[in-house]
Amino acid sequence: MPLSGKVVWITGASSGIGRALAREFAVAGAKLALSGRRTQQLDQVRSEIEGEAIAVPCDVCVEQQQSDAVSTIVKRFGRLDVAVANAGFSVSGRIDQLTAADWRRQFDTNVVGAAVTASVALPELTKTRGRIALVGSVAAFLPSPGFAAYHASKYAVRALGRTLSAELAGSGVSCTTVHPGFVVSEINRVDNHGRHDPKRPEMRPQQLMWPTDKAARVIFRAIRSRRRELVFTGHGKIASWLGMNFPSLAHFVMTRPAMLRQAKEFEVEE
Repeated sequence: MPLSGKVVWITGASSGIGRALAREFAVAGAKLALSGRRTQQLDQVRSEIEGEAIAVPCDVCVEQQQSDAVSTIVKRFGRLDVAVANAGFSVSGRIDQLTAADWRRQFDTNVVGAAVTASVALPELTKTRGRIALVGSVAAFLPSPGFAAYHASKYAVRALGRTLSAELAGSGVSCTTVHPGFVVSEINRVDNHGRHDPKRPEMRPQQLMWPTDKAARVIFRAIRSRRRELVFTGHGKIASWLGMNFPSLAHFVMTRPAMLRQAKEFEVEE
């Protein structure tokens, strides 16, 4: 499906997948509306786009700002064809270490923020028979100790995407939910309060990391073809398959390091 001349709104566009996805849509000839909280980074991304693009600063946790963003986009371009709910971050910590505020902060951005992006965009997307895209994670299939809030939020995004697809059936508007594995991004550079800190270490396995441009191409094709759901990278597919089909084995794999560590500690005590 040609996307030349279509208007695309991307949240979380200042870095990572959002930034690379903006470039991908621009190459296809789309007009871009880029949202995020960091205005300087948004302006930098906008300057990189070869084509028509505007920066629309927006905090997805504030419903009015999202609604105003859509109004700004329609006022500038006259329409909206694609809305990509990409904004998100990760709250880390074991369940007994997390506060209620941590949980609310995680869900406000990753779940409520994505749902509101879809909600405020839908009236315009209905007019253009457009597309909604939600960026989830392989974390929606295989939980990992120490990241309960993040995994729970991505399970919720997966449910949101499936429900939207059912609700939009027959409307001409599609919903695509993508679940990436490890992709180069700044997610580990953001603390539990949503503050960017470039000094925070990257804890994810580098040998499994996909570059953002490769991930953006996969997501772009999924949105263009109106796929309902897509899991990628290779290791992401394996992890999701394991989590869905062999939960007991998945539990064993995810808890094995802790069990070995406890066994060694016990041997030392003995």
